[in-house]
Amino acid sequence: MDSSERLRRYADLVVGVGANVQPDQSVMIQALVEHAELVRAIAEAAYVAGARRVVVDYTDDHVQRSRLLHAPADSLASFDPWEKDRYAQLRADGGAFIRLSGDPDVHLFDGIDPARLAAIPVELMRFFTDEVLFGGDVAWTIVAAPNRGWAQQVFGEPDLERLWDAVALAMRLDAADPVAAWRERAAELRDRQARLDRLGADAIRFRGPDTDLTVGLIPGSRWHSATMQTARGTTYMPNLPTEEVFTSPHRDRAEGHVRITKPFVLPSGASVSGLQLRFEGGRIVGVTADDGAAAVEAVLERDENARRLGEVSIVTGDSAVARAGLLFHNTLFDENVGCHIAFGISFPFTLPDGMRMTEDERVQAGLNHASVHVDVVIGSPEVNVDAQLPDGRLVPVLRDDRWVLEEP
Repeated sequence: MDSSERLRRYADLVVGVGANVQPDQSVMIQALVEHAELVRAIAEAAYVAGARRVVVDYTDDHVQRSRLLHAPADSLASFDPWEKDRYAQLRADGGAFIRLSGDPDVHLFDGIDPARLAAIPVELMRFFTDEVLFGGDVAWTIVAAPNRGWAQQVFGEPDLERLWDAVALAMRLDAADPVAAWRERAAELRDRQARLDRLGADAIRFRGPDTDLTVGLIPGSRWHSATMQTARGTTYMPNLPTEEVFTSPHRDRAEGHVRITKPFVLPSGASVSGLQLRFEGGRIVGVTADDGAAAVEAVLERDENARRLGEVSIVTGDSAVARAGLLFHNTLFDENVGCHIAFGISFPFTLPDGMRMTEDERVQAGLNHASVHVDVVIGSPEVNVDAQLPDGRLVPVLRDDRWVLEEP
């Protein structure tokens, strides 16, 4: 396909499957200025789908760098009231939210004080999480926007066309009908989700090189996969691509040590590689890394619960992302090549009544509440994954990155 057809297919997938934009719906798109080409295509697709209004919220990392270098320290975590109001209005309207990722300059924030990098408006981020992500009224999705800087990071040269080819493969844009292809994959993931639910595991255990980690689960919690649904019945796909089956573990029940198997980039823009974590009583109590340890520690110090897990995810090696054969240097893609965990906030919808609980009730039930959610890949063909039953027996789930869990 030519570049214009590829862009159209991508935008149609984001609007039709990711956010599933409905007629007369308001849409908010958040993106960097470097993402403008894809933003325009998505806005066009949204209006064709019947959107009432598409609002684009552009940001510029170069401006953010200037702020981090020169602004008063006490201003870095501040925000204006209208920044909250727009999220509240989007939820009240039952709107759709689309965020683009794809770092155009991963080294832009190198050398900046990690403490200043970690200074974010925590109250605003929590409000966004509660109102948009977990409020139940907004259909939302996160997708990546290829750009020359991202291509430079992946290939060592700004070969944008090559990156687009890889993204198209990972996003199944080469399928005769990408929308149908993603619906088929979602059905496969729902089957895996159902098998794990029926198994009733008490914990998930990961064992491999430099890894022996047991992640305890919350009794009565449910596994989830590709799709979610708003209170109005709109089905949407929060992440594109997505190849995972996931849940939120018990905040107090992670024990052992784990090696992160893929480099990753923190929300601050800091690069991290060779990370190893040690857990006791659910908390990260040890951090070492080849690069980026100080940046990770700064994130973990952001609030009292950032050191606890909010997600455990099972991913096989047969994903479209894995078939692309690249380290994308983008968590949205790279988390889909192997099992991963995330430290930070939990997903309340993993408990049957979680969306109706107060924050205190969620914590008492075992969910974690924090201002961060950072995914790190811990899977590889060398890491075995087992479900630990309440009686202590281990049931194989993954071997050699392949799904082996039989029907319970």
